[in-house]
Amino acid sequence: MTQYIYIASPMRLPVGSFGERPVSPEQPNVFRDELDFTHLYFENNYDSDSKQRYTYSSHFSYKHQVAADANQIPLRSDMKGTAKEKKCLGILYSYLEEAIQHSGMIEYFTSWNSEEDLALSKKRHVRWIDIKDPYDLVLDDREFLRITLWDINAYGITDSQE
Repeated sequence: MTQYIYIASPMRLPVGSFGERPVSPEQPNVFRDELDFTHLYFENNYDSDSKQRYTYSSHFSYKHQVAADANQIPLRSDMKGTAKEKKCLGILYSYLEEAIQHSGMIEYFTSWNSEEDLALSKKRHVRWIDIKDPYDLVLDDREFLRITLWDINAYGITDSQE
């Protein structure tokens, strides 16, 4: 099975490949090495055939969602500190930072393929300011983060209202 990361937002999220560094624009499929090829590809939850959105997980609150194969993003128990891992976590950090600046709130979740609707192992709320390093984004399987620019408790929002 494949581990995936999922992101949901009240605003549209960018899709496509992030992090690839080809040799040149004229040779977009040629890379100096494997690290330059290492990237994350975000796909949205829109089926162009049926022209409808679907949800990656019943745990999400927002309709705009993306998913990416997380083969280079470790689970908390599998961190190795490899160059590919660091690069992909850096890409994810930049992607989430842009999304949170745009929408003010996102949901971030990881699970094995076909286990997206199973019970969560952990659910947490964090403020983006508290995520200091890309490794702060490493989760356990089926861990769910709600990330905001502000402290939602200051606005009287409780977990039951989330």
